[in-house]
Amino acid sequence: MAQMVVRNIEDDVKERLQRRAKKHGCSLEELVRDILRDAAKDERPTGGLGSEIAALFKDVGFEEGEIREWRGYPVQPAKFDE
Repeated sequence: MAQMVVRNIEDDVKERLQRRAKKHGCSLEELVRDILRDAAKDERPTGGLGSEIAALFKDVGFEEGEIREWRGYPVQPAKFDE
């Protein structure tokens, strides 16, 4: 396995990483390895947030057909007394 040395990291960054590692119950070294693994993944979102959410639920199904566009319609408050 390869090794890396990262120099000139701000003290506050190191402290925050140490707190995060402690919170997750792992060492600072293990936390940094996980962060680097995630950063090195080839998977990059290609669309916007809406596209990403739609992709998560694409196989769920929707019986009503297309979802109506609500832009331009007046906003109505929810009614809970009925």
